[in-house]
Amino acid sequence: MENLMLWGFYILTFYAFLPGLISRTFGFRVFKKGHVKNEISLTFDDGPDPQYTPLLLDLLAKYNAKATFFVVGVHAEKHPELLRRMADEGHIIGIHNYVHKTNWLMRPKEVRRQINLTSDIIRKATRTTPVYYRPPWGIVNLFDFSRLGYLQIILWSAMFGDWRRRVGVRRLTKRMLKKLRPGEVLLLHDSGVTLGADREAPVNMLQALEVYLQAGIQSGFRFVTVTEMIKLTDRHFGRKPGKTGMVKRMLVSAWLGWERLFHLMFRLEPVGDGGGMFYYRVRPYHGKTLHLQDGRQIHNHDKIVELHFDNERLFKLMNKSKSLVQVAIAMIREVEKALPLIASQLAMRPDYRELRGIYGISLISRGSEGFGFTVLELPQNLFGRLTQFYLKLLLGILHPTGMQRINATRSSLTPKIMAMSIEEFKRRYSPDSGSEDPTHQNSADVKSGLKKLGREMNYGQDQAAKELVP
Repeated sequence: MENLMLWGFYILTFYAFLPGLISRTFGFRVFKKGHVKNEISLTFDDGPDPQYTPLLLDLLAKYNAKATFFVVGVHAEKHPELLRRMADEGHIIGIHNYVHKTNWLMRPKEVRRQINLTSDIIRKATRTTPVYYRPPWGIVNLFDFSRLGYLQIILWSAMFGDWRRRVGVRRLTKRMLKKLRPGEVLLLHDSGVTLGADREAPVNMLQALEVYLQAGIQSGFRFVTVTEMIKLTDRHFGRKPGKTGMVKRMLVSAWLGWERLFHLMFRLEPVGDGGGMFYYRVRPYHGKTLHLQDGRQIHNHDKIVELHFDNERLFKLMNKSKSLVQVAIAMIREVEKALPLIASQLAMRPDYRELRGIYGISLISRGSEGFGFTVLELPQNLFGRLTQFYLKLLLGILHPTGMQRINATRSSLTPKIMAMSIEEFKRRYSPDSGSEDPTHQNSADVKSGLKKLGREMNYGQDQAAKELVP
């Protein structure tokens, strides 16, 4: 029953709710707002439309404005000449599915088919491969994060209801002028044939847009493609580290509250008096046999001790430390203290003799061999993908610089299984083992290696340390 609850919790949370919430809040795997001096990005969805898109292109050319068009494949297929004109005039073309249908209502295979169909249409018309994707209504799910490959998801920072005719030109113009600010990514529509839209609505949009363009140019703004906005934003974050703002602090608090609920639901126990970095629970292991470095194995249904970080402590440590190398060293010291305490607590359990191993999954795996763990690859299945998504998401929330750091290095951040046989654990850490504490030499070697690696990397201490900790 507990496993059924856990899988239901995973599926409902990770497939639909969290991807949408986190992509909009933290920008995980998406771009939705720039950090620039005087640039604005105009983006247009649902076209091309044979009536309104040519008028829009004329207007953009009049003011020397560049834009990004997210086209629906079924419309683009009928009007390749409009795609060619967009490309010839310096605009960027992205994918908005082959039909305007939410990804929540399609299986991952169908989403990929829609993307590939539209990509082929754009490539055939313009001889360029699209690299940007905006899911209909901006609704993303877990598989949009894990299976889109080379595509960058683009959302928006401002939308105005311009698909409804009753908004009117005056009200639409007023709404848009409130967003005459650097870094804005505006969502507008050059077609009115989508479900819920009004066919004549783009007439209002074109009139309001001309006023907006005039006001922007008079104020010194440039209207650029998403490509240029992203490049300028990357330069900004290359110079200036991120800060923990009020909104992020509130969401971190909400996330940590959710984790406390998780601890209660699945009965995680604190190590020692609860002031350390770790929690644990005893449960049956589920998965393929784990082959450990001491020759022993952990089999499916063996009883194991599952380790969990106290992410509230980790968040405080990350914000207090000057660099992630300091975080890594502090965590090593925590491991030194925690493992003997865990051994003492386990020795008092009535099921102590039934335990077969210590187990955890983390992005923090380098150096763990020195404490007796075997580091293994995660299985390439649904559980592995969910785990990878969750841990990178968690890192982006806890890290002071947010998702910019994660997006820059997501290929190198790979969660690993760390496991140790109970026999090896007892030999190293049990109070009655009679052996000297082996962790001092091992952890010294690990810390020395961390510092040496940090000196050798070309990107500076923080850039090197990001490979070592979440």
